[in-house]
Amino acid sequence: MHGYIDRSLADKIRVKLANFPAVAMLGPRQCGKSTLAHRLAREFPRTVYLDLERPSDLARLDDPEAFFTMNQGRLCCLDEIQRKPEIFPTLRSMIDATGSNGQFLILGSASRDLIRQSSETLAGRISYAELTPFLLSELHLSGTTSLRELWLRGGYPRSYLAKSLETSGIWREDFVRTFFEREIPLLGFRYSPAVLERFWKFCGHVHGQLLNLSKLGGSLGVNYHSIKNYTDLLERTFMLRLLPPYSANIKKRLVKSPKLYVRDSGLLHGLLGISTHNDLLGHPVYGASWEGFAMENILSELPEWDASFFRTSNGAEIDLILQRGRRKVAVEFKAHSVPQVTRGFWDALDELEIREAYVVAPVEESYPLKGSGHVIPLREFIEKFRKC
Repeated sequence: MHGYIDRSLADKIRVKLANFPAVAMLGPRQCGKSTLAHRLAREFPRTVYLDLERPSDLARLDDPEAFFTMNQGRLCCLDEIQRKPEIFPTLRSMIDATGSNGQFLILGSASRDLIRQSSETLAGRISYAELTPFLLSELHLSGTTSLRELWLRGGYPRSYLAKSLETSGIWREDFVRTFFEREIPLLGFRYSPAVLERFWKFCGHVHGQLLNLSKLGGSLGVNYHSIKNYTDLLERTFMLRLLPPYSANIKKRLVKSPKLYVRDSGLLHGLLGISTHNDLLGHPVYGASWEGFAMENILSELPEWDASFFRTSNGAEIDLILQRGRRKVAVEFKAHSVPQVTRGFWDALDELEIREAYVVAPVEESYPLKGSGHVIPLREFIEKFRKC
């Protein structure tokens, strides 16, 4: 039986509540937003919590001004606020009436309407934070970590903490089905659930590859613009990540399309029918799966770094370039315990004059490669750069 697992975002939310009138915690469905909000609410002497998916709670906001006036001075947690986007002007007037910080904690499943209306209406009054499914560092601190189990099952709490692989797989199947059949329409989008689910499965097969909208459209029998809309929707709801290409002023011809990743490795494996570690080891997606899993942990833990990939038409390639100010770091991902780096990686380092290079692999400890390169475990890499 697992107890509560501390989330690394909790301290950031506390700081934001102390410095902003409203804080929006956004993230995919079932990633633990409500659990974290309830945990944080215990730290405030007077808190009111509304789950806007519950009709009785939603009815309490029929007259939002009266409700917020009656509960003035309390922290108001509003869960799934995209169910009631019209209350943003009222939130602004209540915030401005007192000017105090820590008035509202808003939870949302990253709907387009939520982001647009909150940014327009609460500009200067709200701060955003993204909660992901479990990260490797969070599980390590809790003492429940298993890198290979997290990689296989993904980080959604009910998937990772399931009593068996079979139960984990069933949960992920149900999650995908309800996401397309129920959640997408509730977010205000009018796309065919069946077509979206087919597109989602195609994304699993091109995970870690360049995004080719025309090719995907041809496979699904829909046009380029429809595929772009589907991609935007799944990116905004935290299902997909699009990694942009690196922009460099060099003479070589560079790839200009982004790379597409299914953000949660467990959902990726469910899409591809991968149920066990042995299935994963023998599957063609093995290397790309590790790349996406490790990259998602890195980018979630290091949001202040700009991220991109580099690829030229003649084969020089870097999986991930992290840049912060003038500092540039090259990262290659290898799923094998004795990783081998291709010539194209070293050529790319020379081309971009990058002096820091790492190969992130499922190894126990780091060791040097030629020049300035190092093979390094995922958790050690994150810890090293989180301190920068």
